[in-house]
Amino acid sequence: MREIATLEELEALVGQEVAVSDWISVTQEQVNLFADATGDHQWIHVDVERARQELPSGGTVAHGFLTLALIPQMMGQSISLGKFKMLLNYGLNRVRFPAPLPVGGKVRGHILLQSLEEIPGGAQVVWQVTLELEGGAKPVCVAEFIVRRY
Repeated sequence: MREIATLEELEALVGQEVAVSDWISVTQEQVNLFADATGDHQWIHVDVERARQELPSGGTVAHGFLTLALIPQMMGQSISLGKFKMLLNYGLNRVRFPAPLPVGGKVRGHILLQSLEEIPGGAQVVWQVTLELEGGAKPVCVAEFIVRRY
């Protein structure tokens, strides 16, 4: 875990890869629970037999938004940012899914500090997070993740 004690220390890292998360395995159970939570039961995610027969990957794939939702876990296990009262997910600037994430695959996040801007009572931080698929040629997600720390 990368320990960053102050905003000044964090600001010195702008433009650099700050951390790489551990690998996270994506299971069919996770995908099914995500489908239930979001109401997105498209067969490419939940119909294992049909996906085995019809998809080029030979199996189901995770939802793009499930892939995106792994980012907070990756951030939390990779970076510790001193003492703050509160952390807010402020949104996303840009998100792309260049390749599918096959169920059973493992992903990890490469976390680059894109920018840091002081705001009243804290800082707005933009992270570029690239989710790498183990053995994959392309990332499964690239996102600009905006966080406000107070």
